[in-house]
Amino acid sequence: MKREMKIFMDKKRKVLLAGATGYLGGYILEELLAEDYSVKVIVRNPAKLKQGKNLSFEVVQAEITKPEEIKGCCEDVDVVISTVGITRQRDGLTYMDVDYQANLNLLEEAKKSRVKKFIYVSVLKGDKLTDLKICDAKEKFVQALMHSGLEYSIIRPNGFFSDITEFYNMAKKGQIYLFGNGEFKLNPIHGKDLAEVCVDAIDRADKVIEVGGPQTLTQNEIAYIAFDVLNKKPKITHIPDWVRKTILKLVRTFTTSKTYGPIEFFLTVLALDDMIAPEYGRHTLKEYFEGLREHVE
Repeated sequence: MKREMKIFMDKKRKVLLAGATGYLGGYILEELLAEDYSVKVIVRNPAKLKQGKNLSFEVVQAEITKPEEIKGCCEDVDVVISTVGITRQRDGLTYMDVDYQANLNLLEEAKKSRVKKFIYVSVLKGDKLTDLKICDAKEKFVQALMHSGLEYSIIRPNGFFSDITEFYNMAKKGQIYLFGNGEFKLNPIHGKDLAEVCVDAIDRADKVIEVGGPQTLTQNEIAYIAFDVLNKKPKITHIPDWVRKTILKLVRTFTTSKTYGPIEFFLTVLALDDMIAPEYGRHTLKEYFEGLREHVE
């Protein structure tokens, strides 16, 4: 992916990374250090950070949901990268508490310290999916960032390989269930490839960067890859789409947003036919599934 314009001179820049203990954040931290940036991370639990002999960076222990704990965190920082968001509901926090308000707290600190650029990871088509709780919170922050007066880039991936793990888990049990005919296409991206895009965004002028993985596949094709990696005979059951819609109605009616939020997002995205993003990267889904198999073995 080409760097279209240099935002900074070649001096060593300092980057504040929020969300460094998450799936994507860990890869971004590795990429920043590999590219010789001066790095500061802000985390709740430093014990969850990836460790290594050659990893040298500043650690700030704080909860971004609490503004008083992050005062001054952006001093001497050139760029902020945030992957902060809820992936699994815990601690009683909502999407608005984390995906919106926590990032807004960080944005306010960035503005006070006159940070040069703020990079935020949202989701592809998030601005069209605000009826979903997770997207509503993310896009409220996107709007705040766009009107902040700071230079910014919004990264919009269409999904991670880790989101597709359930295909592998079902194949491992001998059968994969798909809604509809299984012909909806997607091209999720590996965290390492997406990390490169996020770090490249430091020097790119693009306000919005949509990105997916190097292969566009149907759900049926993904299922066959999972069975092939496991050396199992393919067994795919296609479930009528009305079942998916019924499940959505039930979880929205009888559970709270803390429970149905992730289910709502997953079941909705599975049935969208326009979640294809520009292809990027070199890591394939087959390699990812092989890594899952080797990890267990």
